[in-house]
Amino acid sequence: MEKYWIRKTVPFYESVKSCKITLTEYLSGIMINIRKTRKECTGPVWGGCAKNVMKVIKNKTIYTGNGVIEDGFVRYEKTIAEVGSMQNFVSREEDEIVEVEGMYLIPGFIDVHSHGGYGLDSMDASADEIDWMVRQMAAKEGITSYFCTTMTQTSENIESAMKNIKAAAEKNPIIQGIHLEGPFISVNYKGAQDASYIQKPDAAVLKHWNELSGNRIKIVTYAPEEADTEFEDWCLANGIVPSAGHSNATYDQLCGCRACHVTHLYNAQRGLNHREPGVTGYGLLTDGVKAEMICDGIHIKPKMVYMAYKVKGSDGIELITDSMRAKGMPEGKSELGGQTVYVKDGTARLEDGTIAGSVLTYIDAFRNIMKFTDASLKEAVQMSSGNQAKEFGLTQKGEITVGKDADFVILENSQDGNYELKKTISMGEIIEA
Repeated sequence: MEKYWIRKTVPFYESVKSCKITLTEYLSGIMINIRKTRKECTGPVWGGCAKNVMKVIKNKTIYTGNGVIEDGFVRYEKTIAEVGSMQNFVSREEDEIVEVEGMYLIPGFIDVHSHGGYGLDSMDASADEIDWMVRQMAAKEGITSYFCTTMTQTSENIESAMKNIKAAAEKNPIIQGIHLEGPFISVNYKGAQDASYIQKPDAAVLKHWNELSGNRIKIVTYAPEEADTEFEDWCLANGIVPSAGHSNATYDQLCGCRACHVTHLYNAQRGLNHREPGVTGYGLLTDGVKAEMICDGIHIKPKMVYMAYKVKGSDGIELITDSMRAKGMPEGKSELGGQTVYVKDGTARLEDGTIAGSVLTYIDAFRNIMKFTDASLKEAVQMSSGNQAKEFGLTQKGEITVGKDADFVILENSQDGNYELKKTISMGEIIEA
């Protein structure tokens, strides 16, 4: 093959004394330089190293998850490069200023318990449908991390869901895990789950489903009184949080188990009684146990939300929606886990009157926890992102600090005192519905 000789003029070769090389060597050198400098250089190598363009949001009150910056800025790409006070802000020519309405910048919401919404359910939706559904939740509700939640169903249907969720998660980084709610529950507190498919907790079955999901199961709701220590030990050894829910366990039974989380506190569980604290009492009184709460004013009366907040504090509560496919849809007939559901006046119920999930949006849950209690915005941030990130090992989430994923919610405080969602940013990109 004929060799073409060229003279080097690019910066990469300025330190090279000999200027005669082949075309192959020349192109190879350019590619090496691009690989070495891709984090700092976005322009052609032969034109000199272009400055890296980063996005900047400024003049916002930033709730970082660790504190508050009253007049701050954040510089980011997919991850956060810099955050601080505007007093320390240095403008760069290459900055892309992101103009967004809203005064408050907070970490993106993390919903660890939601079955679906906008006409879809993780149990029977395709991978593409799950991807679309989660993006709607991001744009319309502020969710930037999401656990697809399953139901008590046939093993075949659960297996299919594991595969579809896995495929959806591979294309959509908002999907951070799976909440397996059932089938390892108590028939006494089945709630809106189908009793005909309830199974005894089985580590081998859970292991199989977890493998099908690509090891994405982060939490399993189970009835501790039905489980053995092998099941709980396997969960903890494999990074799965064992959560007491749909359970008839007594307080004493629970004190002898390894559950470190309570599914939808107060609902579908042995309740709080003056002679038996039950599952609810265990969730309220046990240090280190996180309690989910559906703050729609329907699943839990506001005063009972307030009581839980006073007992647990903001570091013990995780806001969830437990939403089903009817969320975001017109009221009327719907479906949950193969059962007919009717939605009226913001409440979803089975034909027998049992509450069947919710149509709650996350931004409403966020607003309600402050409305129902005297929780501050800083505490609401903790209950909507920080606690979940810490409990489930989502090390890139839950804080606005350098190195974390650029997951933000921008809020405006409206005239009626509510916080209005203006924009959701996930991995540095604005999410549109």
